[in-house]
Amino acid sequence: MPDQPAPDFELPATGGKTFQLDALRGQTVVLYFYPKDNTPGCTTEGQQFRDLHAQFVKAGCAVYGISRDSLKSHENFKAKMAFPFDLLSDADEIACKLFDVIKMKNMYGKKVRGIQRSTFVIDRDGLIPREWRGVKVPGHAQEVLEFVKTLT
Repeated sequence: MPDQPAPDFELPATGGKTFQLDALRGQTVVLYFYPKDNTPGCTTEGQQFRDLHAQFVKAGCAVYGISRDSLKSHENFKAKMAFPFDLLSDADEIACKLFDVIKMKNMYGKKVRGIQRSTFVIDRDGLIPREWRGVKVPGHAQEVLEFVKTLT
């Protein structure tokens, strides 16, 4: 549903910070939800956002990755991949529930609850003009960047 208000939430972030969505009003924010640190698809997705990060910043946009991993896992993943943006730890699925990204998935024939790879753009007014669900990683960060550039 485009242009829905983004629900405010607060989560622990890498670097000992606390992330609060409403505190970022006035700038564009990309929240990308991903299943797990240090897995192939999530690593590639993070690398693509990393490699385009300067262009996101130039477009006045902050990027944050969110998964259910612990802060310790996030700190290691961020350092290993040299991500210039913070990762948010949603162990209690606070943001996951607000953005409805927890889905039943098939993992090797077993049903498991997990994060459906999803990205949300939140504009300066705190609305969601665009969302992607069930994201395929190749080219995704570039597509998000192209959309963000249309918001200026």
